[in-house]
Amino acid sequence: MKTNLAGKIVLITGAAKGIGRATALAFAAEGSQLALLDWDEGALAELKHEAEALGATVAVNKADLSSLSGVNDGIDSVLTIYGGKVDVLVNNVGSGAVRMFDDLTDEDWEATMQLNFMSYVRACRKILPMMRAQQSGVIINNASDLARQPEPCPLDYSASKAAVLAVTKGLARSEGPHIRVNAVAPGPIWTPFWTKSGGFAETMAKVHGMEPQAAVEHEMSLRQLPLNRLGTPEEVANVIVFMASDLASFVTSSVWGVDGGSIRSVI
Repeated sequence: MKTNLAGKIVLITGAAKGIGRATALAFAAEGSQLALLDWDEGALAELKHEAEALGATVAVNKADLSSLSGVNDGIDSVLTIYGGKVDVLVNNVGSGAVRMFDDLTDEDWEATMQLNFMSYVRACRKILPMMRAQQSGVIINNASDLARQPEPCPLDYSASKAAVLAVTKGLARSEGPHIRVNAVAPGPIWTPFWTKSGGFAETMAKVHGMEPQAAVEHEMSLRQLPLNRLGTPEEVANVIVFMASDLASFVTSSVWGVDGGSIRSVI
């Protein structure tokens, strides 16, 4: 089956590492042209080199996606070489830490919502006029299984991702029939999101009183994942590429779980 993504211009936020990086390389392998934003300038440069080795045209820019100016200026900078055109937007940027509800301050909630939710709102607001003008486009929002099945912590992260699903559903209805809007909802994926200093593995170790790897394995046993492992960034990227392609031309307003079976609900 052919994706027909060759030559398509794909904008990815939070592209430098983890799911964003795997997604960028997957689109590059399909012949897409890339516009990539992230705060990590060094990792962006490495990704640019790898994607260009696959034959892709790649524009990158360092951007603080937790602010309005960061989103707007970042998008303008990477779309310049493409004449302000974009075919696919992948909202992927996000961060979180394992904190109990009583430990979350107003500032914590605000920071989480600005990066994990408002960056998506702002990117969509910036991109939608372009897609409406060309009467075509695909938006894919990276949510989480915690948006549909929250755990006691991190509640701020879960709430931000639930808000992402609400915007996904609303925009899918308002922007049809020419623009498709969907979400991917990963479960636990072994990325720097988990492994970095201060990431989920380290903070989960403090919550469970274990070494990081043991704490992650313990958490997975509590969640009773049918596949009994963490996923890989590439496994999420494969679904994102499919949803962006013509193979999913009748798919909109959907939430695609890539979660190892963590969601038990029938809806």
